[in-house]
Amino acid sequence: MALSQAQLAMLERARAIGGGTPGAALSEGACVYILGTVVADLDLKAEFPELPGKLPAFFGGKSIGSLEIPDVTFLPLLERLVGLAPDADTYFANLAKLHKTRLKYERILNTQPIPTMEQVGPRALLEFGKLSPQALVALLLWRKWMFDIDNRAAQETGYLFEPIIAAAIGGVPAGARRSPIHRHDSPHKGRQVDCIKHNHAYEFKLRVTIAASGQGRWREELNFPRDCRVSGFVPVLIVLDATPNPKLHELCKAFESEEGEVYVGEAAWKHLDEMAGPTMAMFLKRYVHGPIQALLEKAPHSLPDLTLRMGAEDISVGVGNESFRIVREIEGEAENDGRSSLPGDADEETPGP
Repeated sequence: MALSQAQLAMLERARAIGGGTPGAALSEGACVYILGTVVADLDLKAEFPELPGKLPAFFGGKSIGSLEIPDVTFLPLLERLVGLAPDADTYFANLAKLHKTRLKYERILNTQPIPTMEQVGPRALLEFGKLSPQALVALLLWRKWMFDIDNRAAQETGYLFEPIIAAAIGGVPAGARRSPIHRHDSPHKGRQVDCIKHNHAYEFKLRVTIAASGQGRWREELNFPRDCRVSGFVPVLIVLDATPNPKLHELCKAFESEEGEVYVGEAAWKHLDEMAGPTMAMFLKRYVHGPIQALLEKAPHSLPDLTLRMGAEDISVGVGNESFRIVREIEGEAENDGRSSLPGDADEETPGP
């Protein structure tokens, strides 16, 4: 089955060079690996004899950059897959988006610079004397490196989480400048929306906590359903973790008061599955719901030991009895060793409804 122009455009966006540094297209072998994973998920292996019988796990211990299948032509496989399974193109695009973001983050871990004393030195005044100067310097540098890594993780997740859920249910995210949702008290200002589908405007949340936040920010949250209703849209709140607390109750009431819809916990996942259809519901279960649920169920009451060790070419991270290794690239070598750089922000890979 030949791909449509819209599908070909989706494919080019999925493979293309992204913004930021580093940035490069997904290789042919990486695309074949991603497609092979989709084939296995949809139980279609018998239709693709040219693919290996067993692939490395998508969420596994291998280097993400190593997940490739060489010497197989990608495009005919995708054409065959699209002819066999409804929504297979969207499934592939979403999985490619997730893979590219994970690949980029692996690269970030490889190359994130160790901080300098110029960055952290004045902070030593807050803790000077508690440790020797040598130990305190090490603590400050490790802490800043972890902080920088966490900031990058939050940034990459922001480009990923809501857009892949939006695409899975057949909607599209909308940035503030192009949003059809306008502030009820400032009609010329648009509001960012996690997902627009038909006349429904979705707000996705992993959880709503009782943690204190700025009153202005919380007021923005409470005003969202009013802005949607005034703009002619039905506000929909999706909260994936059902842990009750007063702020969650207050936010749900705000949506309900504007004749919106509220789905919390299992009701949220059920609603997303119904909106997605059987193929994309499988994607959500395997690559969003399953991992998030596993984390929520295993959240520790007390934290295990954390160890960080730096070698000449790597950093070892130990958590309790488990560990992993980050291979480090020496500054200046990454740009000159002949290897392909990796994708930039995974921003526009998924097709619209």
